[in-house]
Amino acid sequence: MTRKKDNGWAEGWKAALRQQEDFLKPLVAVVVQETLEAEMEEAIGAGPCERTGERRGYRSGHYRRSLITRVGRVERRVPQDRAGHFRTELFERYPRSEKALVASLVEMYVAGVSTRKVRAVTEELCGHEFSASAIRAMVQTLDGQLEPFAGRPLSEPYPYLVVDARYEKVRDEGRIATQAVQIAIGISLDGRREVLAVEIHEEWIEAIRYLNMAVLREHKKEILLGAGTAA
Repeated sequence: MTRKKDNGWAEGWKAALRQQEDFLKPLVAVVVQETLEAEMEEAIGAGPCERTGERRGYRSGHYRRSLITRVGRVERRVPQDRAGHFRTELFERYPRSEKALVASLVEMYVAGVSTRKVRAVTEELCGHEFSASAIRAMVQTLDGQLEPFAGRPLSEPYPYLVVDARYEKVRDEGRIATQAVQIAIGISLDGRREVLAVEIHEEWIEAIRYLNMAVLREHKKEILLGAGTAA
């Protein structure tokens, strides 16, 4: 397969994913909730039910607060401490941080979740650093959250499937390597474009077979190869 330089099509599918509610909304909700819990843990010096001599306070439940995002309202549970000292800047900082957060989530979906990216995202949201253990816990949670999107059932037919491949730097067994990443964009009956799958395969023909079986199913009508794709 020939390598292709970056172009508008490559940015186009990432832009589509940055606006895609079924991808973005659950991830934003998880990142925000995990960040709030990490903030509380570091504020009182202990996790839930943890016994430690470094404890500086105790939790006292949660209260609900809405966050307005580019894909709609997200309801979150903000932790409280008994003394009422805990404060978070996350909700005030979110509008300024959303663009960077969403771009990072798309990159993590393609290239894999890393401690560096999660650390950068949480610092942008809250304005301060978190401990290494807190970041590791968030990495594991985000990793698990990305898998359901990749294997989700499709709720509507996509009569056209656009498939293309790009070379991206991805995390493979703890190492960063450049690999061919196959992207499938479904075109719905009313003309909407949605990113349906982003997969890494050794052979292009294997990727076509996978996407044909897993994405189009009985709705298959036509497969369109991306411009510049070489088999």
